[in-house]
Amino acid sequence: MFCTSYLTEMIHELALCVASSLVDMVLVRSMATMAAQQKPGVPQAEINWDRLDKTKFYLVGAGLFSGVSAALYPITVVKTRMQVARGEAVNMKAPAIVRSILSTDGVRGLYRGFGTVVAGTVPSRVVFLTTLETTKIAALNLTSKLNFPDTTAAAIANGAAGFLSSVVSQFIFVPLDVVSQRLMVQGTPGSTKYAGGIDAVRQIVKADGIRGLYRGFGMSVITYSPTSGVWWASYGTSQRVFWRALGYTEETHKIPSQSEMVLVQAAGGLVAAACASALTAPFDTIKTRLQVLSSEGNPTVVGTARQLLQDDGWKGLYRGLVPRFLSMTLWGSAMIISYEYLKRLSVKKDDPIMST
Repeated sequence: MFCTSYLTEMIHELALCVASSLVDMVLVRSMATMAAQQKPGVPQAEINWDRLDKTKFYLVGAGLFSGVSAALYPITVVKTRMQVARGEAVNMKAPAIVRSILSTDGVRGLYRGFGTVVAGTVPSRVVFLTTLETTKIAALNLTSKLNFPDTTAAAIANGAAGFLSSVVSQFIFVPLDVVSQRLMVQGTPGSTKYAGGIDAVRQIVKADGIRGLYRGFGMSVITYSPTSGVWWASYGTSQRVFWRALGYTEETHKIPSQSEMVLVQAAGGLVAAACASALTAPFDTIKTRLQVLSSEGNPTVVGTARQLLQDDGWKGLYRGLVPRFLSMTLWGSAMIISYEYLKRLSVKKDDPIMST
């Protein structure tokens, strides 16, 4: 009886062991299959949301992006001045506008409205980046099930993530944009004088209600969301193309150097900026004029576009294109290098890829 009981117990334990092993094998293979479908060509350079320490990501990112904004803000001021120019100022080039601002207000004039932008950088970036990364993961999962090619999947996932994250963040960004742009153009014909960001908010709300802070919201969504979608789709696709051109594929198992990562990411930022700035410049010009020229009743998108065409023809829709391209190129390259560096800094300590 003892032998029979002992043998039965041994068989039972062996059966449990075999079953457990089979379950483990199935789980491991399933996870491996999912990872193979979702992993980027160069996982050391393309870090997904689930590999990040979120606290570190948000805290370090707030300071990093504020610094980048400070370095590139004067270009945005010049671009905005060019887009709302009227009369003799229409023909002023960017260097002339810079000289005019410096002669009138000094260096401070190139940073009008910057305090408002910095105050809103943290919440708007948190919303944007969180939506961006979580949407990208969901889109990559979907495209992997549909068996899209790698570059196509990257374009769809990044484009969808860029578009949706921009739509969501506009609820925070548009009031900041309205106030900062009103401050940027002070001193130009048709502009209103403000004592600062808080005074600008007070006067806008007094004149137009809360709706005044969201003037141009629809146009902002039409402008920034496609821009963001095109930018991120172009970046995600070009980055994969560049890595393949350098010989990095899933089969090679090569690990890129820091300099290679920066070079590829900067090149991807340049390609993305070129595509996005050229395709969406007219929307940006119309949006800026809607938000800034408050003394002319209640301008509409159609009316603003018609006025631009009457004043300056089709090229009026492309006012400020060179500063916009320069701004998007510098901002895009600086932002993506900083962003990718931030993600490398924020990788979890127990991340298996970075520890190899």
